Amino acid sequence: MKTKLIFPILTLCTVALAPAYAQQAQPLTLEQAVEMALQNNHLLNVRKLQVAEKEAKVAEDAIKRYPVASVSSSYQYNANLGQLVIEQGSFGALPLGGTTIALPNEEKTFPLGKHHNFNAGVTLYQPITQLGKIKTGIEVAKTDAELARHEQSRASLQIRQAIEKLYYGLLITQKQQEEANAKIKLAQMRLYDVESALLSGKTIDVNKAGLQANIADEEQNLLKLRIQTEDYTADLKQLTGIETDSVTLAPVPNMAMGTGTLDSYLSNAATSNNDIKIASLTEIKTQKAIRAAEQGNLPDIGLVAGYSYQTGNLLFPNNNPFVGAQFKWNIQDLVANKQVIRQRHFLSQQARENLLNTQNQVKNDVSKTHRKLTQATALIAVAEKAVKYRTEELKVQSDKQASGLNLEADILNTRSLLAKAEADLLAAQLNYRLAQSDLQRLAGE
Repeated sequence: MKTKLIFPILTLCTVALAPAYAQQAQPLTLEQAVEMALQNNHLLNVRKLQVAEKEAKVAEDAIKRYPVASVSSSYQYNANLGQLVIEQGSFGALPLGGTTIALPNEEKTFPLGKHHNFNAGVTLYQPITQLGKIKTGIEVAKTDAELARHEQSRASLQIRQAIEKLYYGLLITQKQQEEANAKIKLAQMRLYDVESALLSGKTIDVNKAGLQANIADEEQNLLKLRIQTEDYTADLKQLTGIETDSVTLAPVPNMAMGTGTLDSYLSNAATSNNDIKIASLTEIKTQKAIRAAEQGNLPDIGLVAGYSYQTGNLLFPNNNPFVGAQFKWNIQDLVANKQVIRQRHFLSQQARENLLNTQNQVKNDVSKTHRKLTQATALIAVAEKAVKYRTEELKVQSDKQASGLNLEADILNTRSLLAKAEADLLAAQLNYRLAQSDLQRLAGE
């Protein structure tokens, strides 16, 4: 008779633990969970920061179009100063009145600097031939920023799908736990009847052992469902940033179902699909990289202007404004650039092949997902009928019980079947939502 006491206690514990958190927090709706994930998810925040980083790179490259201004200044103390020495007679001799006068008539010494030497200046350099390459670099940076934005959009859709899977997964496991609890209660009642029959000699131990095995199987299934619920809850809290110990989920409202035509989804996907856009932008980026490498063959020619001030050197003016031009051409880079251009042509061909493959893959995925959406719609209709009929059956059994026309086992069996039907409906709805979100993602909606 210990069995009759142990199993009811275990059942009461599992039933009490499952909904215990539901009374501790406000129910979390699916849209709230998605919104929290989009706001608090760290990986998505990384994508947002990557977009900001690429936009800052565009601004950085745009600055290169303007003149480069460099300011310099230096101070130096000279312990020894240079001198200009003109020896006596270095310029010859001058005859004057029978007398020859040496030029100069004595050695002359002129200092060429001062102990304290100070220099300051500003130089402006405006590139001319490199402006085309700079413009191409800006376009490449803009392409990178656009790629980062599409990566962020794709990450947002992936997070939304992950939240929907976890949310529906939790609701499904809750219904499956209800089903398992009802089966355990039903098996316990039958075990009690068998034990009573054993005492009266109306049955054999084989029947009792089979029922005990059924109870053990259902308890094992219930434990697996509880572990799965804990895992789903932990993943949901990680994605949404929820820090509370417990999470209560609100029921999912009835969804409006509708399926567009396959041709319309294919048409939208061809122009708006994120993966196709990313592949297309990657090809455009490689083409611009080729153009930038070709522009790198030009010599670097630019205008130079500036102003310098110095004191301490007597040979140079104190104030010196200047203007000029600069020419520079690295012949070694010119030869090596041919191989760079060749490499980037190969990259462009790879990007083109990847674009064609992505277009074909997206087209196949759209057709497959549209078919799944149609199938999920049919499954939902069947599952709703099953829930409706099981609900009506439960009402009939409850009315019979009130009139004393059936047993508690009939109620438990019907509740178990109803919980299973509700779990199947949630699974069908999950498949529909996933197919719908996949189709919207593929179509770029």
